[in-house]
Amino acid sequence: MAAVLERSFIEICGFERETLHRFREITVNLGLNALPGGVKFPDSAGGFHYGESGKLLSITSNRFIHWSVSGDTVQLVEQSLDTNLLNNAVKLKFTHCTVLPGGVNIQETLNNVVLLIVTNQSVHRLVLPHPTRMYCSEPVTELQMQSIFTDVGKLSLHDPSHSAVIPTAAGQTAGPGASTAWLSHQGEAHYALASPAGGIMVVTLPPYDTPGSVSVVELKRSTVMQRLAGWMPSAIRGEQSPGDLALCLAVRELEDDSFIFALCQDHKLRMWSFKEQACLLEADMLEYMPACRGVKQVAGQGHRLCLAFSPTTGLCLLVYLAVPQRGQFAVLQLVATDNHRYSLDHISSLYSTQETLVDLALTSTDIWGLWVDDSNTTVVKYINFEHYTEGQWNQVFTQPPPEEEVHIGVDQDPRETYLEVLFSPLRFTASAIVKALQIYRRGSERIVDMPWETLKKEVTVAVETELQSSVTEFEFSQEEYRQLQVEFWSKFYACCLQYQEALAMPLGLTVNPHTAMVCLLKKGFVSFLLPCFAVDHLYLSYHGYLSSEEETPIAEDPEVGRDVLQLVQCLRLVSEAVSGEMAYEMEKALEHLQSPERAAELVLENMLANDNDMMEDIQNKLQDIRNPTAAMIVLLREMDLETDSEAGGEGPITPGQSLNMRISLSQLYGSSTAVTVVCQAVCHTAMTRGVFCRDLLILQKLYLRLGDNAFLGGGAQLLQLQQDLIPRSSLLLSSYYLLKHISQSLASAVPVDIIDANLQHLSVLALSDSPALATNRSVLSPQTVVELFYQTVARKTIISQIYSQQQSPSPGHAALHWPHLISSVVHLLAQLLWPNNPGFQFPECLMANCQYTQLQEYVRLIGPWCQVNLGSCRFMLGQCYLAIGEGQKALQCFQEAATEVEKEEFLMRLTGAEEEEAASTPRLQYYNKVLRLLEDVGLPELVIHLATLAITEAVNDTRSQTALWTRIFKHHLDLGHNSQAYEALTQNPDSSWQLDCLRQLVVVLCERSQLQDLVQFSYVNLHDEVVNIIESRARSLDLLAHNYYELLYAFHINRHNYRKAGTVMFEFGMRLGREVRTRLGLQKQVNCYLAALNCLRLIRPEYAWIVQPTSGAVYERPGASPKRNHDGDFAADPVKRQVDILELKDLEKEYTLSRSRLTLAQQHPPSAAIAGSASAVEMVALLVQTGLFDCALTLCQTFKLPLTPVFEGLAFKCIKLQYGGEETQNEAWNWLAANQLSTIVNTKESSATDEAWRLLASYLDRFPSANAQYHRCVITKLMSHGVPLPDWLVNAYKEVDAAALLRLYLNFDLLEAAAELVLEYVDALLGKGHQYFGIERPLSAAAPLVWLPYTAIDQLLKALNETQTNAAMYNKVRDKLDDYHKLVGQTSRQRLRAQ
Repeated sequence: MAAVLERSFIEICGFERETLHRFREITVNLGLNALPGGVKFPDSAGGFHYGESGKLLSITSNRFIHWSVSGDTVQLVEQSLDTNLLNNAVKLKFTHCTVLPGGVNIQETLNNVVLLIVTNQSVHRLVLPHPTRMYCSEPVTELQMQSIFTDVGKLSLHDPSHSAVIPTAAGQTAGPGASTAWLSHQGEAHYALASPAGGIMVVTLPPYDTPGSVSVVELKRSTVMQRLAGWMPSAIRGEQSPGDLALCLAVRELEDDSFIFALCQDHKLRMWSFKEQACLLEADMLEYMPACRGVKQVAGQGHRLCLAFSPTTGLCLLVYLAVPQRGQFAVLQLVATDNHRYSLDHISSLYSTQETLVDLALTSTDIWGLWVDDSNTTVVKYINFEHYTEGQWNQVFTQPPPEEEVHIGVDQDPRETYLEVLFSPLRFTASAIVKALQIYRRGSERIVDMPWETLKKEVTVAVETELQSSVTEFEFSQEEYRQLQVEFWSKFYACCLQYQEALAMPLGLTVNPHTAMVCLLKKGFVSFLLPCFAVDHLYLSYHGYLSSEEETPIAEDPEVGRDVLQLVQCLRLVSEAVSGEMAYEMEKALEHLQSPERAAELVLENMLANDNDMMEDIQNKLQDIRNPTAAMIVLLREMDLETDSEAGGEGPITPGQSLNMRISLSQLYGSSTAVTVVCQAVCHTAMTRGVFCRDLLILQKLYLRLGDNAFLGGGAQLLQLQQDLIPRSSLLLSSYYLLKHISQSLASAVPVDIIDANLQHLSVLALSDSPALATNRSVLSPQTVVELFYQTVARKTIISQIYSQQQSPSPGHAALHWPHLISSVVHLLAQLLWPNNPGFQFPECLMANCQYTQLQEYVRLIGPWCQVNLGSCRFMLGQCYLAIGEGQKALQCFQEAATEVEKEEFLMRLTGAEEEEAASTPRLQYYNKVLRLLEDVGLPELVIHLATLAITEAVNDTRSQTALWTRIFKHHLDLGHNSQAYEALTQNPDSSWQLDCLRQLVVVLCERSQLQDLVQFSYVNLHDEVVNIIESRARSLDLLAHNYYELLYAFHINRHNYRKAGTVMFEFGMRLGREVRTRLGLQKQVNCYLAALNCLRLIRPEYAWIVQPTSGAVYERPGASPKRNHDGDFAADPVKRQVDILELKDLEKEYTLSRSRLTLAQQHPPSAAIAGSASAVEMVALLVQTGLFDCALTLCQTFKLPLTPVFEGLAFKCIKLQYGGEETQNEAWNWLAANQLSTIVNTKESSATDEAWRLLASYLDRFPSANAQYHRCVITKLMSHGVPLPDWLVNAYKEVDAAALLRLYLNFDLLEAAAELVLEYVDALLGKGHQYFGIERPLSAAAPLVWLPYTAIDQLLKALNETQTNAAMYNKVRDKLDDYHKLVGQTSRQRLRAQ
């Protein structure tokens, strides 16, 4: 229901939030000297409204200029209610001049706005660009625009085109008084000044940018006298009497002439024609004043005159005659007769009992008056001059000054209380606080522009410093300190009061004829008059007015209307009876969420105990109310802002309208001034109705106490009062207290990082495109949370609702009627803020703009009594707790909100944004959103808790269960809760997700090296999957960077599957040999083969085998397609391979080979890269080359390879040492140390060569061979290099195979050695040294048969015989053989004889 309006208005102050006005000062100095004894005029103010300010599509819509004049200074400010104007304030100072009353006039032309200023010595013209010319091409979409004053500093105000000096008569000392100015159709600037001696002087400047000189015309009464009475003597015709002195001037252009109206001190109104320079009309105003006796003889002072023109009524004049105790307004209409004669028709006369008129205004229907009474209080009234009740002026409820005393509760800190009052958005302007602070500091420094919070700190420091400096004692009680605080803060508060009173001094009023907007122009700020709602009007009206009313627009039935008026009078009596302390207690009860009904009972008891006379008056008044319940229902219905549906829509502002229309609507009432006015109007409404509801609740409690005696209807009405009306009043009281609280709560400044984090959270909730998100912040600093809400969300919704309901086919052409529009905006904003309405935009806006503290307080205040949007409020509170780090509290709130998901619009919108995860129920969708939010904030414990709770909701929803269990698994795993993560994995109903989780579990625990947990899990029904995952990871990742093979080995060992464990380690070793050809890789390979050996040795021999992994095999991946490869092409048919079985002995061979590779790499690191893939035969060669003969021999024995390469290599090493230098000797110790030498008896110092020979000798002893082939290969190696054979080697070989030694001598042409060997050998057969040749018994008949290598001996003899040098040796051999043959013959014969 639309709110019912009354004829009264209420003043709303548009306080500035900046510490200093940013006026640009411009000084105009024409070189004049101050006039002696100049008159000082009182400060004044005025306003100018653009001709198209009432058109929505105009760039000047809701735009006006106001000014104030003080002495030589004119301050001009351009303001708009739709956009913020930049560079909009300028201060003009005219040196040694005084601006005259009425001396500032502004007119607009098609291209310019022209300022005409009159001082007592000069006239000035400022030509500024018109706003339509500044923005003429494109529609303006910004919230800020340049003012017409932007470039005023570029004007040369001293030029003749802008300024001129008023010519003065010789000897004239007094300056002019009243003045006015206007712009003619030709562009000339005319300035009319009241001459001190009577008459009017008109100064004219030529059109701008047109050369010309200043002209002066004097309008004298003799002009008209000559025309009317030419017979009068010249002495009389030329006289100037004091009665001609004009007190007030006004001008109006009609047709092609300009008419100047002068209200003179002889109480006469004269009309001059500027064109004819003649007085066309003279009327005595006392004729319209019935009781004028004695007034005619007194010169008029303080008379006022103003004009108003409308197409219907023509030109009307408002004349105010300032007569002590009986001031009178007369409204006259100018009527033209034939032959250019004019007369005045009297329309009405109105009386005013007020003393001092400050300003007046006339519209086509109303008279507006501004007074200051004896107590310096501002009084504003208006009346319709055609239809009115005698003496019944309509009320304007002006804002009272702040309270003179601040009530401080016993539980309140004085400093905090005073700061809260001082910096409340409603009481003090920043200028008043700044000036008080400068005085309090004793003017030590000038306060520059500072932020609101900084000013607050400066005030605190100043007062506390003053307090500390006054303290002389070091110790005093807490109560004494509290008293000191109250004393000093009250002193500063009183200082602020004085300056606030000075700034609130009214200077004028201005009425916009196009929009009907009325503004009060005060010394320090501008206030706006808004229509008063009928219910507020009843409560605010003064007693005399209320008593004279007989009906009210809020009640259709006259009887009910009279009861309402009587009830309101009772409420006024109740209000007077409520003491300040009781009002404070009631306020505190609401703040602390105590029962309003109980608090009202306490107040009533206090009233009954303290003021019996007042209570008796109230009870007597109650007797006049016939049906109190009906009257209460009417009042409660009017104050209840609850609506059935959510206000506003989310679409474009006005679908189907033009672009310009949409842009204009998007800016309507969007400036910081309009924001402040609208939101302060809501605050005042809430404060007024809050007190109204408080008094009504107290009165209802009184009715209950009186019982049936107060009700004519008896018990039924009493029951209705108790069960319906009192709860409704209590609810309204709480609601209006909430509106008042949020209207005064300042918004917090938010750091950029918090804004970014909040945006991220909103994007998680899919609310980042919400209308609650502030796309532009206000220029107000600070601003209240309601102003923030209005600017970012509510204004668009409200304007859309207003214009969508308009019946006009083209709202763009409709006038912007201020009273209708602003009251609708205020009412709709209050409805949007009303907590019991279904809309939830306000809390959403607070959340979007990071106002967490204010949102928490909002939810706290509505908690006990608001039954709407309960779940949404809990959700928002949870968001707040998240933002301040209270995760557990946030989770609790989110859980509480879940029960309301399907009932509330905000939560339905929250869950309805789901796209990819269409859960089965809205509650599950809600849980998904909250879980994402908690994940985004980084609270995994809470995610687990809430997901566990959500699983109970998803009993039959496998998909949701899968997602929730996966979430639980993920966060348990992230937190290191491995067992819980495994449990969540096993609970997952989806096998594919279960496999993914299992894979992640394996990978993460491996990366964390938490292998014990990974191995010990039971993996019921998942054993093969785990093995496949680990195998897949092992075969696809770097061997040294990851330990998946070792993990798999431990996994199998833990389950006593030793063959698989051995297979894993053997595969690991094989891959290490192929892929990691480093010393570290070889070391790991040795360990792998050792582990594999150990595993097979733990198995029974018949099962101690493994399948050899195929080299270069492509391992199957779990889930891979059997038909296609990685590129999606059809794979070739797999090649069938033969399976190789490896037994324990095969593994031992591989281990030995691997061990030898490692030994080689340790002894000679560069060989590691080669050794990794070398076969056993190749390894023997590498080992021998490096000097690792022990290792080479072991390898040869393991693989059953001949030892010949080892002996040959060692022999060659000995040869090199034999003939090598000292460096070779030193290097030899390295490889000698790597071989295990036989026990050394240190009888003498041995060299590396000796040790090498000893090593060779020990090998020959340790590894005997058939026919001593190793001796043979060593001797062959030595002889091939021409190295003399060591005796031990020769002796050893002689004992085994002397014949082979003889052949070797012969092969290498060692004839002398061969001859010596033959001689020794023959001697051995003959019995001399036979044991050195391995002959058990020498030649004898009883001994076994013996033999000689005759072939070799024959070759030797032949060779000896061929050279002369060996002849002696040849003979010796021949002789020895002859002796042998003789013995052989004897022995043979003996044996024959013995047979």
